[in-house]
Amino acid sequence: MKAIILAGGQGKRMRPLTENVPKTMVEVGGKPFIYWNVKWLSSFGIHDFVLSLGYKKEALIDYLDSKAGELKARFEYSPEDEPLGTGGAVKLARKFIKNDKEFVVTNSDFITNIDVRKMNLHDSAVASVAVVPMKSPYGIVELNGAKVTAFRQKPVLPNILMNAGIYLMSEKIFDYLPEKGEFETGPFGKLTEQGRLNATNFAGSYWRTADTIKEVEEISGDIEKGVAPVRS
Repeated sequence: MKAIILAGGQGKRMRPLTENVPKTMVEVGGKPFIYWNVKWLSSFGIHDFVLSLGYKKEALIDYLDSKAGELKARFEYSPEDEPLGTGGAVKLARKFIKNDKEFVVTNSDFITNIDVRKMNLHDSAVASVAVVPMKSPYGIVELNGAKVTAFRQKPVLPNILMNAGIYLMSEKIFDYLPEKGEFETGPFGKLTEQGRLNATNFAGSYWRTADTIKEVEEISGDIEKGVAPVRS
C-alpha cells in the first residue's frame, strides 16, 4: 500500500521557523515532522510514499532523498504549481496511484501512533476518516447555579470528535475529487449524503498537531519525556 503525504503547507504562524522550509520540515524532538511521519507509517508496513509538494519543495526533496536509505522508504514527488487544496493535491497525484485499490492519505504536521491498519472501507465506503476526541484549548468551568463545581484545565472532550487528517481511500475517490479544493468542502459532503464515508475513532491514541511555535515546543517536550510514542 502507498501513502500520499500532503506536505505543501507554509506554516505562516510558525515563522521564522518556516521562512526557508515547509511546515513539515519544522523540527520536533530534534527531527522534522516528516521524519516522524515516515517512521510512523513504516511501522505499519507502508514504505512507498508520494509527497504532495508546494512551498519550499526543494528543501523537502533534498532531505528525503538523503534519508531514503536510513528510512528504508521509497519517495515519489507530486509538485504543485499553485496551491490546489487537499482534494486537488490528491487528484494531481493520481498518476502515482496506478495499481492500488486502496491507499492512505495524511497531513504531515502531527505526531501520532494511530494504527492505520484498523481503518477500513466496509459497507461500500469510498473513504474512511480517522477521528480523535478534541482536547479543549481552554480551561473548562462547571457550574451548579452560581457555584463552581469543577475546574478542568484543557480536558479531552470525548463527545466532540476531530478530523485527525488521516484517511484511507479507495481508487473510486478520484471520481469525487476536484481539480482544486478541499476534501471537506465538496467530496466528503457528497460521500456523506451517499452514506459512503466511514470514520474510525482512535480515542486513547496519541495525536498532537502544531500550528504555532508554542505547540511545537509542547510536542518536543512530549518526545523528550517519552510521552509521544515515536520511533527514532
